[in-house]
Amino acid sequence: MNEAQDLFSLLRQSTDVDLLAIDAIKRTIEEGNDRELCRINVPAFASKHGLDEERAISAFLHAARVGIFDISWNVLCPGCGGVLDTNATLKTLQKDEYTCALCSEGYSPTLDEMVEVTFTVSPRVRRIAAHNPHELPLMEYFRQIYWASGVDLPEEDFAKKMEAFSLEDIELAPGEKAVLPIQLPSEFVIVFEPVTHSVQFIDGKGEPTKERRSLSLVFDRDHVQNQTLEMQPGPLRISLENRTDARVLPTVFIAGQELHDFLGKRRPFLTAKRLLTNQTFRDLYRTDTLDINQRLKITSLTFLFTDLRGSTELYERVGDLSAFDLVREHFQVLHEIVAAEAGAVVKTIGDAVMATFATPDRAIAAALRMRDAMRELNDKSGREDLLLKIGVHAGPCIAVSMNERQDYFGQTVNIASRVQNLANAQAIFATRAVVDDNLTADLLHRNALTPVPHEVSLRGIEREIAVYTIP
Repeated sequence: MNEAQDLFSLLRQSTDVDLLAIDAIKRTIEEGNDRELCRINVPAFASKHGLDEERAISAFLHAARVGIFDISWNVLCPGCGGVLDTNATLKTLQKDEYTCALCSEGYSPTLDEMVEVTFTVSPRVRRIAAHNPHELPLMEYFRQIYWASGVDLPEEDFAKKMEAFSLEDIELAPGEKAVLPIQLPSEFVIVFEPVTHSVQFIDGKGEPTKERRSLSLVFDRDHVQNQTLEMQPGPLRISLENRTDARVLPTVFIAGQELHDFLGKRRPFLTAKRLLTNQTFRDLYRTDTLDINQRLKITSLTFLFTDLRGSTELYERVGDLSAFDLVREHFQVLHEIVAAEAGAVVKTIGDAVMATFATPDRAIAAALRMRDAMRELNDKSGREDLLLKIGVHAGPCIAVSMNERQDYFGQTVNIASRVQNLANAQAIFATRAVVDDNLTADLLHRNALTPVPHEVSLRGIEREIAVYTIP
């Protein structure tokens, strides 16, 4: 633990890391069981230890940066919650489609709910069983490796609850063969292998029979799914052969209500989208996010653009040095507000700022705070020097890498920028996609603000769109 102590000493030197979060992390590493340190779900960790989520995320990112944790970017099946692919960095997420054999569905990955980010303690700090996943017991392999951190698996009686829908299971070493005898019920049955993600569906139908049938299954890396077989209920011998270079764990599930209920409980998890909109992540991993050729989809992201109105006149009026100090102070305030509202500044262009937020309400909360902050700065100087124009829009986009920096591309970005151009220095402009959000509506209601709609034409946009003034 000497190296661990050194790493934690280094972590505590970070000025913006919550000490309570560091203490909770250190205590869990020292006292927690192995399972607690494999693919940590940060929102769940924060809830368990009474921490602010954003501060907990920041602490884990700093801890990973100094070597306490390894970050994992896991592609998820939205159906069963299984992990379809694991990546050490987002750069290696290159496939256009992922198939879940268990659900028999294909998915085009999005960064919203299909990619989770988890943290596993580094073997330099503490060795845990999951560092050698092929040595985990079958039940723990499913719990720690196959199912994602967003599946709310039971802490107590996990094995007992899995047994409620499991008929049989077996472990096969590389090259090993075995026979698994089962009594096929009058139900839909799944023979699933979580290491190779191989599956065989069997539909138990018709009159039960006493005749013993045989079924042969081979596990390799090329053939993961076979056609559904319809068979009469009764005795069945399943011959299994492992042709991979790792052990396999074929398990026979009954696809009934127990399995559905087991996998149906979900909990929040740290999505890739949320992490990309986190200021700490952008600061620490600025050049280590996306490959230059990647184009990753986000179903919905909120963009906030700001610009200073009349900045040229400001330089003329107060002089270059004073104007520069004012603009720099305004940038600092905006950065602090964006980070406080769980957003991230993507870039600054001249006197303009482009920021992203995972949800529209956080962007509007930031916009309201920005407007108040500019008023305070103007009151302090006794002049209306800082006149901030703000525009907010939400929608689909693509995460890309441009100029060695993670950026965003798409019509949503264009509209957000042009909505900001419409704004004046007294009002915030936002689109219907923003103000129709339930959390945004609640926020505006609490602040006694009523958005005023009007139809506008934006350059490069064929149709008129509804833009709302937030007075």
